[in-house]
Order: sequence, then C-alpha cells, then structure tokens
Amino acid sequence: MVCGARAHAEALWEEVEAVLAPLGLRLSAAKSRVGHIDEGLDFLGFHIQRRRKRGTSRYYVYTYPSKKALASITEKVRAATSKRGQRTLAHLLRQLNAVMRGWCYYFRFGSSTATFHYLDAFSWRRVTLWLRKQHPGIDWRTLRRRYLTGDPGWRPEEDGVMLFVPQRGK
Repeated sequence: MVCGARAHAEALWEEVEAVLAPLGLRLSAAKSRVGHIDEGLDFLGFHIQRRRKRGTSRYYVYTYPSKKALASITEKVRAATSKRGQRTLAHLLRQLNAVMRGWCYYFRFGSSTATFHYLDAFSWRRVTLWLRKQHPGIDWRTLRRRYLTGDPGWRPEEDGVMLFVPQRGK
C-alpha cells in the first residue's frame, strides 16, 4: 500500500495472505513489517528511503547500498588483505578487483557515490598496509615509487594490474 494510515496497512495482512495462499506462498512474520518510507527499508541489499534533496524542500526516494551489504564487502577486502604469504601484489589486486567490481556493478544503479568513495579509501588503505607488512624494512618514499604508480596517482599497481576505482568503474 502506498497511501493510507497504519491501521489500513495492517488490515491488508489477511487480504495479502488470501492472495498468496493459492500460489503456495505465505508471508514470513519475521521478514514482513509495516513501516513508513521515511524510516526506510532494506531490500535485496539496497536501503530504500525517502529523504529531502539537499538545497531544496522537495522529497525524493533514494536507494543506497545497505549497511549490511557494505559490511560484507569490507569484510571480504579485510580478509583478502590480512593474509600474509608468498603472494604478489598483482595477485592480490586481481583478487580484490574481481570482488569489488562485481559488488560495484550491482550497486551502481542507486545513489552509491559516497559509498563508492568510502570503499575506495578503505581498499586503498588496506592494500597499502598489506604492502607495508610485506616489506617491513622499506620506507614510505620507496614504497610509493615502487608500487603506487597508478594513473590517477598513488594507485597500487604491479605488472599492469591496478587497484579498481569504484567511483569511476575502472
């Protein structure tokens, strides 16, 4: 229901259950709830919420990546960069790029720019910390000259493989 009072929406539960029953479906009490669009809801990894557009007095419905979805990608980046071993930077970047590219392509249709910038900063920080752990005796200037030579500046790169830039899609 799009318009009406909370009492009207709660009265529709029986009607919805009656429509779904012949199809062999039923509503899950744990997953279904009645709420206002200003509170927002999470659906398929997106957080959908009505907010006021900055600089105006008009309200629009925005879709963002949910906090749970962002936590899942940051955990994957954290897990990939916490492993030590005989991997090369190029191998790590290929692994991270595949995961981040798929996640960003899924969420590109929402208002995801701020989330993409956060993911970019988080992944850059994790990769540079991984590099510092792999080369404990190296100073920052040498590390930057040797590994942070990517096109937009200070991007980790090795053997032609550069860290994925979520906000640019490259």
